[in-house]
Amino acid sequence: MHKRLILLLIAAVAGIAGFRAAAQIVSFDGRPMDADSVRYDFEHQPYFGLYKDNYFIFGPAIGPKMTRENTNAKFQVSIAQRLTRSVLPFGTYLYLFYTQKVFWNVLQESLPMTDLNFNPGVGLTKPLFVKDRYIGKLTFMIEHESNGRDGEESRSWNKVSLAANIFVDKQLMVHGKAWIPIIDSSNNSDILDYSGIYQMGLQMISQNQRFTGSVTLVKRRGWNLNYNTIVELAYRFNRRDNQYFFLQYYNGYGEGLLDYNKFHSQLRVGIVIKPRFFSDY
Repeated sequence: MHKRLILLLIAAVAGIAGFRAAAQIVSFDGRPMDADSVRYDFEHQPYFGLYKDNYFIFGPAIGPKMTRENTNAKFQVSIAQRLTRSVLPFGTYLYLFYTQKVFWNVLQESLPMTDLNFNPGVGLTKPLFVKDRYIGKLTFMIEHESNGRDGEESRSWNKVSLAANIFVDKQLMVHGKAWIPIIDSSNNSDILDYSGIYQMGLQMISQNQRFTGSVTLVKRRGWNLNYNTIVELAYRFNRRDNQYFFLQYYNGYGEGLLDYNKFHSQLRVGIVIKPRFFSDY
């Protein structure tokens, strides 16, 4: 069922938005992303900004009967802070990253926040240029993720990660991320079987910069074709703003740390605020 839903969602975005290839890559706000303008942005933009998507969404599980327990809100806050004024060797920039993801059972009595995931990291980002055009970036980072609990509900792990975001053209960006895990909790020693060992995906942007659609596959450990699948669709209210109507479909394991080894198939809708250039995953 979830495979049919994924295909329908992707087809809907492609059909509505009318994707076409173009030579000049531009940002979400429509400005050219040539080498000089991007270097200027990296060196002069505010030190504090967005990292991943920032969103608030709500929705039910797909498959079982809708209940107060399996219908919840999910929100994510993600920021980046540049730590150095000058450009570092090899044209890199040092950043502090922080992402917090929260699952909130707003339909239950007392409105409990059932799972809080904290993900700080520090890393070097290198913008990539080909023939004086910005084509993406590489990021090498060390990151930690935990749920801040103790006892049997404690979950945590660390990752040494290498991520890449590459524009194929103006309207198609591919991304990937691989990590070396360092698992420091006996309560989630098998987390690679559920939360994965690498991820890959693509993001499509409509010609008028109003629609975006993305698919991310997170490979769980093993030789089987076992992936956690994330499909996201977004429609911008106004071309001058970075606020979007947002739909996210998650199918697989590892959506949150507390129940990382439990299967989830969840469809949620809400609002997302996106970074200027493209979303990180």
